[in-house]
Amino acid sequence: MKSYLRNLVFVAVLLLTAACAVRQNVTEHVLFQSDSADSIPYRIPTVAAMHNGDILALADYRICGSDIGFGRVDIHGRVSRNGGRTWGEEFVLIEGTGVSKATDCSFGDAAMVADRESGEVLVMMVCGETVYWHETTTRQNPNRISILRSYDNGKTWSQWEEITESVYSLFDDSVYGCVESCFVGSGKILQSRQIKVGTHYRIYAALCARPNGNRVIYSDDFGRIWKSLGGPDVLPVPPGDEPKCEELPDGRVLISSRAWGGRYFNIYEYSDVFSGAGAWGEVAGSGRNLNGCAALENACNGDILIVPAVRKEDCKKVCLALQSVPLGPKRENVGIYYKELPEDVTSITPESFAADWETPYQVSETTSAYSTMLLLKNGNIGFYYEESISCSGLGYDMVYKEIPLAIMTSGRYSNK
Repeated sequence: MKSYLRNLVFVAVLLLTAACAVRQNVTEHVLFQSDSADSIPYRIPTVAAMHNGDILALADYRICGSDIGFGRVDIHGRVSRNGGRTWGEEFVLIEGTGVSKATDCSFGDAAMVADRESGEVLVMMVCGETVYWHETTTRQNPNRISILRSYDNGKTWSQWEEITESVYSLFDDSVYGCVESCFVGSGKILQSRQIKVGTHYRIYAALCARPNGNRVIYSDDFGRIWKSLGGPDVLPVPPGDEPKCEELPDGRVLISSRAWGGRYFNIYEYSDVFSGAGAWGEVAGSGRNLNGCAALENACNGDILIVPAVRKEDCKKVCLALQSVPLGPKRENVGIYYKELPEDVTSITPESFAADWETPYQVSETTSAYSTMLLLKNGNIGFYYEESISCSGLGYDMVYKEIPLAIMTSGRYSNK
């Protein structure tokens, strides 16, 4: 009996040692720090890998102390030129003026995409001094949208440009009425890996919109002309909030939207890729009841990502879906759920996608909220999120971690 107990203790020590070693393989950088009650808070993680391999991370610098609509907000950035191992100095991407009611009063809630074939980068932002959810923010007084462009992998940037009307006008003739207020879900814009019918591979921006929830817009010229995916008379996720898009391996478009207790998912299937014609499926909720992406006692911005992987059991190449949320309770313990996609990806429906996710990998062990992620060249996941290490509650420390798939999936999958 004593021998048995000694063996149990020995195994437990081995497992604990292995777990510690695994954790040591997760590198961490605090990119922006909201370090006291008197400091200016940071929020809203946004990240993209440039065509030349640089990684650009952005965050709101909230001089007003709160969301856009309550005063001046700037956007700050940092760049890694070696795949995320080290990061350059903090810089100002764009400054708000703080002038009340001016379109350039503030800039924030950035979403970004870097072109896969060139050094072009697009950043879409909220600007101005309206509050998304206020009744005074209407089609006549909208939540404004602006953009920045770079043509050299983020080294230099254009003057900002407002594109509010080109987005809102897409829905003015909808049978459901116009969009009163909207913004692009912060974090990232999706670029297709398969569809190219214009000058660039197609990009998708998922809108948090009211009334009637999410819409998705797309562009074949890297954001110069936008169209509504499915037309103005569709509602991809009527109860949805802050969303992200991802592309299934067969080219269908997946939307993942913030929901109380988890996520909403829906899928767009093309009938004609060239014209963009197609139809959305039936939205499905994902939470505790379906063994889905549960977010206990919270609704929060997260990210969806589909990556190639190798199943260690038989060395078979597969695709994994990753979904980040605060595991809870409330906005705490951000983690990443994962699931293997079926070999016949055409069989995936919103309902099947929403169910039966694996036990999540817990990234944070404290108060934590918004997150976004990207696939790195080495196959690891670059995970950028908000965490309260030393902040006042008005903002967060903005943390970047590089996480191997083997660690995220408890050794079941690898990126090689």
